[in-house]
Amino acid sequence: MKPKKRITIYDIAEKLNITASSVSRALNNSNHVNEATKNLVLKTAAELNYKRNLLASNLRMGKTKTIGVVVPRINQNFFSNVIAGIEDATYQKGYNLIICQSNESHSKEVKCVNTLMNQHVDCIVISVSVESDDHTHLEHVIEQGIQLIQFDRVAEELETLKVINDNETASMEAVVHLIQQGYKRIALLEGPQNLNIFKQRKTGYLNALKKFNIPVNDELIIENAWTKELGAAATRKLLSLPDPPDAIFASTSDFSALGVLDVAHDMDIKVPSQLGILGYSNEAFTEITTPSITTVDQFSVHMGKTIANLYFEEMENKEVAVTPKVISIKPQLIIRSSTLKNK
Repeated sequence: MKPKKRITIYDIAEKLNITASSVSRALNNSNHVNEATKNLVLKTAAELNYKRNLLASNLRMGKTKTIGVVVPRINQNFFSNVIAGIEDATYQKGYNLIICQSNESHSKEVKCVNTLMNQHVDCIVISVSVESDDHTHLEHVIEQGIQLIQFDRVAEELETLKVINDNETASMEAVVHLIQQGYKRIALLEGPQNLNIFKQRKTGYLNALKKFNIPVNDELIIENAWTKELGAAATRKLLSLPDPPDAIFASTSDFSALGVLDVAHDMDIKVPSQLGILGYSNEAFTEITTPSITTVDQFSVHMGKTIANLYFEEMENKEVAVTPKVISIKPQLIIRSSTLKNK
């Protein structure tokens, strides 16, 4: 069936034999149109099922009241919760969201950003992809005068508004917990070191070892183990060592930690007595695995609300140039059964 043509103010004008400008003024409740004409226009608009083009209307006022959000993966609890937090705050202000997923691809991330710029969004909120090493597309956002807010994974060299976690402190506290539970050979599953969050988490891991005078063993540090599959492969490699680790900190994600747990179950290794497992992000499944997985809560919904409110604060102070700033939210270690060796 052929789709119906969208009704415009010109259709209303033609039906009533008046000018389109008169229809527009009536719909905008202008004082330059008499009440009888206003009522007739509103009645006809309802009869024709006219829907106002808010984008065009907002563009005429210099803004679209739309924020674009680019995340690596929508199906991860952390990113979906950040989006939920942004939406909760923006809805109250009458703003809309356009959500894009880079799927950890740099080329797709660039395409997402360009699409959002072409949609004339007022602000772009982004957490960069694993492949992201060239940030020219983000520089273009700034050059176009579009507000850019980075969160979680950020391009540190770009002077923008940023909302991040204190990953270094959280990571150090996580490893200290493992040490205090009696684990002595603690492995690290790390993410790509071109991303700020994974560099910071590795630094926290190293600081914890240093604090307790534990030597760093390079064979216990596995690079780029940031998915369930990569976490599982890394775990098989670690557990095949002549002197395997007795704990694994999956600093990349809880999905990586789930890969560790699956391998431990397959190899009949008891968790936590023989192997401690600690993840990152507090995904929903970490509470219901057997055993439940100790993790780090990043307060993702709060992060989303912080991002949105930061944008609105800057909008209210639009007389003053935006000063790049970093807001850091301290994560919290959530201790569960997978690391409670001394319970």
